[in-house]
Amino acid sequence: MCIRDRTFIARKRGFYTLAGPDLAGELVFDDLGVPASVYVQCPATCFAPTLSQALSSLAPRPAAAHKGLYGTVLVVGGDHGMAGAALLAAEAALRSGAGLVRAATRPEHVAAMVGRRPEIMAVGVDSGPQLVPWVDGADVLVVGPGLGRSSWSEQLLQVAADSGKPLVLDADGLNLLAGGTPVAVQPVGNRVLTPHPGEAGRLLGSTSAAVQEDRFAAVRELQRRYGGVVLLKGNGTLIAGEKQCWLSTSGNPGMASGGMGDVLSGVIGALLAQGLPSMEAAALGACVHGAAADRAIVAGQRGLIATDLLPELRALLA
Repeated sequence: MCIRDRTFIARKRGFYTLAGPDLAGELVFDDLGVPASVYVQCPATCFAPTLSQALSSLAPRPAAAHKGLYGTVLVVGGDHGMAGAALLAAEAALRSGAGLVRAATRPEHVAAMVGRRPEIMAVGVDSGPQLVPWVDGADVLVVGPGLGRSSWSEQLLQVAADSGKPLVLDADGLNLLAGGTPVAVQPVGNRVLTPHPGEAGRLLGSTSAAVQEDRFAAVRELQRRYGGVVLLKGNGTLIAGEKQCWLSTSGNPGMASGGMGDVLSGVIGALLAQGLPSMEAAALGACVHGAAADRAIVAGQRGLIATDLLPELRALLA
């Protein structure tokens, strides 16, 4: 028998994040005839766009399209033993429509990257100064997948941050930021942070458990402290800008495996490169990332891996 929870006048946000969906069962909503004028006076604190609503921000391509119209994404990461994270982000950026994708990584990882995906323009860098020309040639930077926490990692993060280019900051990029690595303050609209609850706790000087107790308060505080747009991962992913909060309801428990966040950062980077504003890029990225996972679980949730999402991303964004 299906358990139903009823919610009246407004959809209660707790039903849609963390443990809420497990406890709520099937949701039934009734506005009880409350007039629209009341909702104008009491606006919602969070908006949950459908996938079709989120996709509406992505314009169709003209027949005369060429790669220069859709931006160059540079993925920065892949320290020793972590090349796969940077590769996942770069391939996701390709599958999400970026015109060109480069990956700056440890020199010994270049051959493996090119062997897996020759469309990725992989370059080896040993230091921050070697990264500078590649940053200069990029429109959007995705920094953090497999970046590590070495002096090499810190140099690359600092060069990327100093560039003033639009930046998606993920994984060890966030951990370095939380650990006190000085990162130049960028224009508010130029940065998207994508922490999971553990990284969010470190950024707030708190804990993952504290973040999960009130995810809405946590994402708002992260945005206040760090600016830009903050995407707090988890069941009911939250996306917060200076004045808006959006929630993505797509996705499933099969996504609890390594590399999913790297794919998400590549998707968002590609959407930024195609001209979407930060808030729209993050929201569409979250929605399409979860929807790709929902399409990829025909054979079951257990055993879903990050690369399973790549063909689904292409289909959804088409």
